[in-house]
Amino acid sequence: MASVRVGIVLFTRDLRVHDNPALHAACEACEEVVPLFVLDDEVLARFGAPNRVAFLLDSLGDLDRSLRERGGALVVRHGDVVGEVVRLGVPTVFLAEDVSAYARRREQRLRDAGLDVHVSPGVTVVPPGALTPSSGVDFFSVFTPYWNRWRAEGRRSVLDPPAAFRLPDGGVDGEVCGTDVGTTSPGLLRGGETEARRRVAAWISGGLGAYGSGRDDLADDSTSRLSAYLRFGCISPLEVVEQTISRPGGEAFVRQLCWRDFHYQLFAARPELAREDMRARRDRWRDDDEALEAWKEGRTGYPLVDAGMRQLRAEGFMHNRARLVTASFLTKHLYIDWRTGAEHYASLLADADIPNNVGNWQWVAGTGADTRPNRMFNPTRQGERYDPAGDYVRRWIPELADVDGAAIHEPWRLGLLGAADYPAPIVDHDAAVARFRAARSSSD
Repeated sequence: MASVRVGIVLFTRDLRVHDNPALHAACEACEEVVPLFVLDDEVLARFGAPNRVAFLLDSLGDLDRSLRERGGALVVRHGDVVGEVVRLGVPTVFLAEDVSAYARRREQRLRDAGLDVHVSPGVTVVPPGALTPSSGVDFFSVFTPYWNRWRAEGRRSVLDPPAAFRLPDGGVDGEVCGTDVGTTSPGLLRGGETEARRRVAAWISGGLGAYGSGRDDLADDSTSRLSAYLRFGCISPLEVVEQTISRPGGEAFVRQLCWRDFHYQLFAARPELAREDMRARRDRWRDDDEALEAWKEGRTGYPLVDAGMRQLRAEGFMHNRARLVTASFLTKHLYIDWRTGAEHYASLLADADIPNNVGNWQWVAGTGADTRPNRMFNPTRQGERYDPAGDYVRRWIPELADVDGAAIHEPWRLGLLGAADYPAPIVDHDAAVARFRAARSSSD
C-alpha cells in the first residue's frame, strides 16, 4: 500500500511486538503509528472472567513497556471498539484476522464506518481457510487429514519486532486503570510477552525433549504451560513452531499446536458451532443441579476428576489429560450438556477461547470431530495409567494425602471415605456406562 502519514494498529489477540504482522504492516506503511487496545465493555460484561481479565491486563502492561522501549506507547481505552477507533480520527487501521463472530462483526463495522482496514495473519500458524479438502468442502472436519496437509504447508517468515516508531505529535491519551478484575485463582500465571518468551526458552531447553513420552504424566506436568500466552497472542504460534518443530520432541508438541489451528479453521467455516452440535446426536441431556455442583466443586468421589476440577479453580489451568477425563465425566457419566461444562471452564480458564474450549468439549462429548463419538474415559483406569503413584491426586485432594500409591484412585475400597471427609462416588461407573450407551442408542 502507499505510504500514509498516520495509522492505527488495533491490537486484539496479538499482544506482542515480535512476529506481529499487523504491527509490522503499520510500521512499514505509516510515518506515525497509534498502538491501540480497546477494553470493550460489552465483551467484558459477557466474557470477562476474572482470570482472563487479570491475565489480559498483565499482558497489556507488558506490551506497553515493550512499545515504550521502541519510542511508542500503548493507548488503552474503554468502550465500544469501533466508536473508540473512530474517535481517534485516524482513517487507516491495521489488525490481525480472527474467526469469532464478534471479530467478524468488528471488522465489518470498522469498514462500515468508512475506515481503510488492513487485515493481517498472526493468530494462527496457517490462516483459517488456507487448507481445504480435495472433496470440495471448505473446511476439514477430521483432524488427521488436516494435520497431514498442515505440516506440509509452506509457512510465512517470522517477523522481527520494529526497531522504533513514532507516535503522532502530542501523543494520544488512554489508560488501563478502572477495570474491575474480581477474584482470581491464587495460582494464576502472570501474563505478557516477556514471560511468554521466557517460558518458551525454558521449555525448549528443559521440557520439550521429553514431551512425546511425558505429556500425559499428570504428576510431572511435562507440558509447556503456553496455552494462555497463545490465547492472548503474547507469543506467536508460528514462532513457537519454527523454534520447536525440528528439535527432539518437537513434532509431538507441534501436533498440539496444529489442533489449535484445526479448531480455528472449523469455527471460521461454521461459527454456529459455538452453541450448536457439529454432529448432532439428538442427546436428551439430563438436568441434575446437585451432580453438576459436585463436579464443579471437585466432590464427585472420583479422585482424578476431583483433582482436575480443584486444579482448575486454584490455577485457572488444568492439565490436558485431566481436561479430557473431567469433561468426559460430565458429558457421559453424568450425561449433562457439554455447553454447561464449556461455560464453567470459560469462567475459570485463563486460556479459554471459543474455538478451542468449545471444539475440545464437543470432541469429548462426541458431538464434534472425534471419530469415536461414544468413547468414555474410565476415571479410575485413567488415574492408574497417568498418575500411577497418585501424586497428582494427592497434590489437590488433601483428604486423601495419607493414602499410598495407586490405591488412592479407588478410596471407596479402603473404608476411609467417612473418616477422610471425602465423598463416595456420586454415580457408579458401570451404571453410568450403561445409561449413556442406552441414551445414545435410543437417539440414533
